Amino acid sequence: MDDKTRTEVEAAAFRRMVAHFQERTDVQNIDVMELAGFCRNCLSKWYQEAAGERGVVIDKMAAREIVYGMPYEDWKEKYQK
Repeated sequence: MDDKTRTEVEAAAFRRMVAHFQERTDVQNIDVMELAGFCRNCLSKWYQEAAGERGVVIDKMAAREIVYGMPYEDWKEKYQK
């Protein structure tokens, strides 16, 4: 697989994982953290860091909104138990 295709496949897998997290609002971050060692907040932090490495500044809350599909405070109010 060439680098361009690999990057496209990785991006598609990332988008699918984010969509899955957005659909599975019943799954709490602590549950994911305990089982997988990362959660939505970790994913948003990695997104923010990757953007920064490429010269794109995204603040923590904007990165979380990308991962959660809504403002983090709204998600917490609606879904966090």
